[in-house]
Amino acid sequence: MRVVLLGTAAGGGCPQWNCACALCTAGLEPRTQDCVAVSADGAGWYLLNCSPDIRAQILGTPALRAGPGPRETPVRGVLLTDAELDHSLGLLMLREGGGLPVSAPETVLHGLSPLRAILDGYGSSAWTSTFDVPGLRVSVLPVSDKKPKYVSSTQDGPWVVAYRIEDPATGGVLVYAPCLKSWPPGFDAFVADANLVLLDGTFYAPDEMAGVGGPDQLAMGHLPITTSLARIAAHPGPRWAFTHINNTNPALDLASPEHAAVRASGASLPPDGTEYTL
Repeated sequence: MRVVLLGTAAGGGCPQWNCACALCTAGLEPRTQDCVAVSADGAGWYLLNCSPDIRAQILGTPALRAGPGPRETPVRGVLLTDAELDHSLGLLMLREGGGLPVSAPETVLHGLSPLRAILDGYGSSAWTSTFDVPGLRVSVLPVSDKKPKYVSSTQDGPWVVAYRIEDPATGGVLVYAPCLKSWPPGFDAFVADANLVLLDGTFYAPDEMAGVGGPDQLAMGHLPITTSLARIAAHPGPRWAFTHINNTNPALDLASPEHAAVRASGASLPPDGTEYTL
């Protein structure tokens, strides 16, 4: 199984267009919004979430570029973890590929009804709550009931899930959990024998957004890295990598004590374009 981190930032990317915080003006390596591509054979690729930056992410990844036919693409489908705009707006950028299969939990599909109506005007998309990636096994774990701000529905969740993707041919296991409101029941077993866990690293500490006038981290549906570090210490087997990093997260600075603490735990904050083979 090949895994490519197309984007590793939270909504807005880093630097964020309307932010002049210390990190956005520090000249750090830019990060686009969170999205991952997975493939069992290197020929057909499936996106885990679909960020607003997806066009640039595809064009910047040779394995995902169109060809050999004039309208052939190796992108075969999308699996959404939630209905947040930074994980779904990229579907509008893929409208030319009408009929691209999109998998998500029923609540997420319901929340995305306005966007689905737009996309269906460009071609009948295959919207499904069945999660299928040829050559790989996909398991789903509900992890949060936090729904997007734009959704007025009172429908019960889950509104956010994590994915466990296994390669039967190699035994490789990827867990993708970019949005965790807490460390949910069953998550320890979900990651127990994984080779790679892409974990919510949006914020480093619980009070991080106070500096830019934002709400606290738990209200935004993201478990701080400081809490996660204590939990991953109980799982020395998997390779841990934080993704969905917010532009306010001090661990983005490679010279910061926060970055050093992440590295000391055995985890990493890989940049856009990082590829793994499992």
